Amino acid sequence: MWKGENVARFRQCLQENPRYIQDKVQHYFKENTHQLTLSMSPDEQYVEKQSNAEQDKLQQKIQALSDAARIDIYEKGLQLLSEQCKTQDASCLPALKVSDIEPTIPRTPVQMGAAGGVPVQYCEQPTNGMVYFRAMCNLNTLPEDLKIYVPLFCYNNKLNGIFCCGEFDYRQQAQQMELKTGGMSVTPQIISDTADLDLYEQGILLTSACLERNLPDMFHLWSDLFNSPHFDDEERLRVLVMMSAQELSNGISYSGHVYAMTRAARSLTPAADLQETFGGMDQVKFMKRMAEMTDLTSILRKLPRIKRHLFNPDNMRCAVNATPQKMEDTAVEVERFMGNITSLRKERKPVRPVIVERPLDPRAPSGSAASRKLVSEARFKPCQMKTYFELPYPVNFVSECVRTVPFTHEDYASLCILGRMMTAKFLHGEIREKGGAYGGGARMGGNGLFSFYSYRDPNCSQTLAAFRSGVEWARDGRFTQQDVDEAKLSVFSAVDAPIAPSEKGLGLFLNGVSDELKQAHRERLFAVTHKNLIDVAGRYLGIGQRTCGVAVLGPKNENIKKDPSWIVK
Repeated sequence: MWKGENVARFRQCLQENPRYIQDKVQHYFKENTHQLTLSMSPDEQYVEKQSNAEQDKLQQKIQALSDAARIDIYEKGLQLLSEQCKTQDASCLPALKVSDIEPTIPRTPVQMGAAGGVPVQYCEQPTNGMVYFRAMCNLNTLPEDLKIYVPLFCYNNKLNGIFCCGEFDYRQQAQQMELKTGGMSVTPQIISDTADLDLYEQGILLTSACLERNLPDMFHLWSDLFNSPHFDDEERLRVLVMMSAQELSNGISYSGHVYAMTRAARSLTPAADLQETFGGMDQVKFMKRMAEMTDLTSILRKLPRIKRHLFNPDNMRCAVNATPQKMEDTAVEVERFMGNITSLRKERKPVRPVIVERPLDPRAPSGSAASRKLVSEARFKPCQMKTYFELPYPVNFVSECVRTVPFTHEDYASLCILGRMMTAKFLHGEIREKGGAYGGGARMGGNGLFSFYSYRDPNCSQTLAAFRSGVEWARDGRFTQQDVDEAKLSVFSAVDAPIAPSEKGLGLFLNGVSDELKQAHRERLFAVTHKNLIDVAGRYLGIGQRTCGVAVLGPKNENIKKDPSWIVK
């Protein structure tokens, strides 16, 4: 009863004075003179003082040790090292066998169609009343000088970050997205070709989902974004630039190994070079520079130019996942959406030519409408590069990347198995257990690069040596058939991970990986032998056989600074 009286009184106050809440905020907060102002400034010697305090504390504890305590610590250290070097017997543990894995994959049927001349992939799935829409818009016509602004453009078009569209301001636009959809986003995409490391697709991916009944509203929001975005609010842009720069800077301490791998890979393939521009340390520095600018008018003028190239139906292909019962209605809404944005079509000569068209449907002829338009960099030449970023962290993020083979190559499966096996049977022990890093290992990426990495690592030189020792360990065949089988099981656990109905068919849509290619890769994984792993370790990862890049993000390192083979940032 007491709560009801208060609610009734609150409603009465609102009815008598529509600005009741604003007046209270004005009185109790804005005009309240009872306040305390705190100002803080960073200590430029903070890191140095912290390091000195740690060293002093360590020395005090060492000096307090008795001779017997010192001997005890030394002996326990030797005992620990001995235990770490022992081979663990895992035969007593219950485990799957490779023979338990299904030899074939379930097929995902898709239908290829078109809406307003735009290729559309339809995939009928039990989505429980949801419709999932994706659109890939390539960047092939975008001038080179605008490429580095693409991540900012995409950040501007995230949920709650979007500029106003149509009759809505950005707050109303975000509210409509939350009311009518399960999320709308725009993200940069760089996808390497499955057959050639020097070919790649560049674009942005539009993603959204909604309940079936909200399908017209979702496409109406996309139409507003395509047809009538307003890039005229400099203050809003400043807020977004500051937010983006802060998020990128903060992300280094949490995902430093990813930044290290991205940097190490940039000199190996043209796709990796663009990935560094979009999401590596280059982008972090660029956004930081932009956040320090006093006038963002010049940046504001670039966004409509980017929009004209990216939100163009001539550069699009789409994918829809929905229930069979709703697919026909969904196709009608997609057709209507395309009709609403066809006025954006313009004849323009691409800045760079399309080198290869890969059909999405493997049975379709080359050059068909439903294809991925791949490009290449004629001037790009893979080369060795070692880069060091001095950062105010007490630990390192280390990576070494090696250019190997694309997804469809017969050795790709062997390199996948090798990465898992090296991580579990050698690198984990050397980098984490002995070296003290939070994590580390090796993996084969879909971009054709074999990457070594360590995460929050107190040792830099020791870890780089461990990478090389891991290769020698594999080349010498110092592993068992059980190690190979365990690595296969680990790889298959990822290959056979459950795929949500909303994600079915995306491998074909984004990467051009059909069920036939997946099955061929699966068969090659089954066929990997002890001899294959020794062979690929020597041919692709051995000294003198590889083209590699190295990157280190971490504290001051005088040894690296004195080495002329490193580029110091």
